Amino acid sequence: MKMKRMLGLFLVLCLTVASFAACGTKEDTGAQKSGDKFYIGAIGPLTGGAAVYGQHVKYGAEIAVKEINEAGGINGKQIELRYEDDEHDPEKSVNAYNNLKDWGMQILMGAVTSGPSVAVAEETKNDNMFQLTPSGSAPAVIQYDNAFQVCFTDPNQGAASAKYISDQNLASKVAVIYDGSDVYSSGIYEKFIEEAANTNLEIVAAEAFTADSKSDFSVQLQKAKDGGAELVFLPIYYQEATLILTQANGMGFDPIFFGCDGLDGILGVENFDPALAEDVMLLTPFAADAPDQKTQDFVDKFKELSGGDIPNQFGADAYDAIYIIKAAIEKAGVTPDMSISEIGDALKVAMTEITYDGLTGAGMTWAATGEVNKEPRAVIIKDGVYTLFE
Repeated sequence: MKMKRMLGLFLVLCLTVASFAACGTKEDTGAQKSGDKFYIGAIGPLTGGAAVYGQHVKYGAEIAVKEINEAGGINGKQIELRYEDDEHDPEKSVNAYNNLKDWGMQILMGAVTSGPSVAVAEETKNDNMFQLTPSGSAPAVIQYDNAFQVCFTDPNQGAASAKYISDQNLASKVAVIYDGSDVYSSGIYEKFIEEAANTNLEIVAAEAFTADSKSDFSVQLQKAKDGGAELVFLPIYYQEATLILTQANGMGFDPIFFGCDGLDGILGVENFDPALAEDVMLLTPFAADAPDQKTQDFVDKFKELSGGDIPNQFGADAYDAIYIIKAAIEKAGVTPDMSISEIGDALKVAMTEITYDGLTGAGMTWAATGEVNKEPRAVIIKDGVYTLFE
């Protein structure tokens, strides 16, 4: 009897060990572990005030992944994309990053906005995970060598805007209204003022607001008007811009309004009269009405996927971001069975060696600092649509 009990315990122990071993085997031989797919995670706002940015990024990335997979993948390996909502909140972006890591993410495309991108950059640095943000433009996003941008950095947007306004002779007297409490807005503003000093632009007013005072812009607009501003530079987000345009119209002030990528999305704001945005200009690397076939094919696919929306530059940035990752993987000879850190080391070298022609720029290249080099363009809103300014 004792021998039988011993034998029974032995069999139970064997079954238990076998069960644990089987679980471990299942984990170790998943698609990611065996090198069947590249797992790309994406983070951005799908809900909240900045949702239009994240939604367009999601659609743009999905279009690119579908195209690549249908064409045979990357060196024969398919891409699996998973997108997490961060509500434009840095803490939630870090939570999203951890969720994606648990899922098996090897490469991050994100985040979409600057604050979350900076927060997540601390995590990707610790993991040495390759990070490519389509639209997180703050310089701190790329403070580490594993992070790169598709968009211009905030300072570069500011300098490029001043140079563009001057070179195109859009105005000589310029006012600026910016958010002094926001790193995106103040970063662009500072570089704009610095570059304006090297041009023929006269800054007649430079007025700040803060997150606690962004509903009434009458004082800022009056100072711009009294200064004789022919153009008002708005390095801000589209939500505040709608209020500024509405209030300027109410006081009979009709200068040129010129912004950066933060104004993209202004035509889709609920309860805003889009006629007030007529002739608003913004610096952007993408225009949906560009006549080239690549752009028009993308626009058609985007409209089909989104239910009729016209893509903004965030969607185009994300589409390019997926193809840029593909180009870097191919250049470096990366395979899905490599570790996250090995992939990160390989891709951050490859990024300085590739050249990419995309929707948001021809001949794009990257410095080891993570900054992109490409030519800025501007669009103007005409008849309720973005039109390339020429």
